[in-house]
Amino acid sequence: MIETLTQTWDQFINLEGILWRLAVAALIFLLSLLVRKIFTRFIIVLMYKMTYRTRTGVDSAIVSAFENPLRALIVIIGIFLALAYLSLPPAFMGAVSHLLRSAIIIFIAWGFYNLAGVNLLKEFSEKLRLDDDIAEFVAKVLRFIIIALAISIIAQEWGYNVNGFLAGLGLGGLAFALAAQDTVANVFGGIVILMDKPFSVGDWIFTPTVEGTVEEISFRSTKIRNFANARVTVPNKVVANEAITNWTRMQKRQVSFHLGLTYNTPRAKLQSCIHKVKDLLKNHPGVHPDVIFVNFDRFSDSSLDIFFYFFTKTTAWGDFMAVKEELNFKIMEILEEEGVSVAFPSRSIYFENKLKTAENNSKTGQE
Repeated sequence: MIETLTQTWDQFINLEGILWRLAVAALIFLLSLLVRKIFTRFIIVLMYKMTYRTRTGVDSAIVSAFENPLRALIVIIGIFLALAYLSLPPAFMGAVSHLLRSAIIIFIAWGFYNLAGVNLLKEFSEKLRLDDDIAEFVAKVLRFIIIALAISIIAQEWGYNVNGFLAGLGLGGLAFALAAQDTVANVFGGIVILMDKPFSVGDWIFTPTVEGTVEEISFRSTKIRNFANARVTVPNKVVANEAITNWTRMQKRQVSFHLGLTYNTPRAKLQSCIHKVKDLLKNHPGVHPDVIFVNFDRFSDSSLDIFFYFFTKTTAWGDFMAVKEELNFKIMEILEEEGVSVAFPSRSIYFENKLKTAENNSKTGQE
């Protein structure tokens, strides 16, 4: 009887100890939740206030990147401390310890993953005057590296030998690079285009391959809408290695042509026409005043050629054509006022036996 009571008491004491440990473990977990709440309400807010006073947004980005990982890490540490207080079997606690260290690695990688976002890199790209597409590309590369490093460290934490895997990955990467060398060349061509900025979206460009308006620039190819309204996709390695004429970035638009007058035009009339046309171009609001040439250039086969070389202020195609049309009508008006004619290709044929033929015809008529 006494032994039974003793056993019952020992069981009660053990049960009470277990319940007590469970209660303390639960209290530790609840305390971790309280710490997380305090961390969120006070510490994070205080850190944001401190970083708000600084001139750069990097510190604010760091706080924002690691805010959620730190919240989750506090809860994970609370769970680990609660389990450690329960005095569970060493094998189980060893696995929990590995899980805790893996979780810490994941949360650190999570923070750096957030930190390597486009918003932070855009701030650096603005200072370095880099394109937004480059910032996005760098962000993707950094995030890939962060994930790869996190997976490698976690694998080592669980006892896996990653040296062979990394060596195989290197050989596989080399084989992949050889197989995808055209794609890699296009990617680097895209980086060159984005950094050098020979053109932007919306520009009218001309290359030996294509001419048209740029619609999209990606890391593999450039999409161009040609004048037949067809969309042409050109690999970036082709565009990067070609001479590119960017018509949109013209500061002024060139006009160059010859105008031929007939050979019976008097010298005074020719000089008067040139003088009046020069005055027209110098006083026209659509003509750029820096370079204006109107000169008697050459004696052609069937005309006296006047050379015109000047620039319009506008570079837009429609406005450029309107200025040219107006100037052409004005030049025609000057030619009409001076009474001179525009020459057209012609050829005169002279016969040496013309008089002899006429004489024979007259004799035949007399007979």
